[in-house]
Amino acid sequence: MSLSEKVTIVTGGANGIGKATCIQLAKRGAKVVVVDFRSNPAAESVVSEIAAGGGEAVSIQADVRSAEQMSRLVTEVKNAFGRIDALVCNACTDAEPAAFAELSWERFERQLREEMKAAFEPTKAVIPTMTEQHFGRIVYLSSTEGRDPTPGHIAFGTAKGGLDTFARYIAQEFGPYGISANVVAPGFVRLNEPLTISDEESRVVGSFTPLGRVAEPEDVAGVISFLAGDDARFLTGTYTPVTGGLVME
Repeated sequence: MSLSEKVTIVTGGANGIGKATCIQLAKRGAKVVVVDFRSNPAAESVVSEIAAGGGEAVSIQADVRSAEQMSRLVTEVKNAFGRIDALVCNACTDAEPAAFAELSWERFERQLREEMKAAFEPTKAVIPTMTEQHFGRIVYLSSTEGRDPTPGHIAFGTAKGGLDTFARYIAQEFGPYGISANVVAPGFVRLNEPLTISDEESRVVGSFTPLGRVAEPEDVAGVISFLAGDDARFLTGTYTPVTGGLVME
């Protein structure tokens, strides 16, 4: 599957699933924009790794929750590459575990607001360009917790459920303009970052997962890359759990 010359923006692209996605997109021929909200050496490292493999990438520091910074991002990308073919909304807030009985409205609202702004502002920024082009692919990173409740994650799960619905509305409204919007929902993913699933948890979860293990970032990145490409041209409004069969649709 080729993504030759497709210009793809990946938010939260410096680490984990975002990093794996940037690398896979570049291997398939895309020009990749690695977005991180910090001045992050990790983002430059991703760009260097892509360049070493013969790909083309740039990193841009921007906060996806800021309309002004997203507008600047779009201007910079169009100045550099002339167009925007795909947006991968991977940046999100971390879950703040709390049972409902212990949860304040302010804390609940913050999770919803931050999660939705991380999708709303980048989408709002790229839609005019994609509409003008009559072409665009948008992929949103959700979580199976949006549909399958996890104890203590009511705020995070509700936010992800809102993201799933948001994606369907974008798919419906902008389908006539050649723009698709799809959701990828990972379950357990093994990441080399703090506060992620441990080796022991991976072993236990993998033991009752039909495919026998938890996901690696590259497993999720492969699905994202497919949805960003032309082979997914007649898919929109879809929800794909990437769980090795632990969650089935």
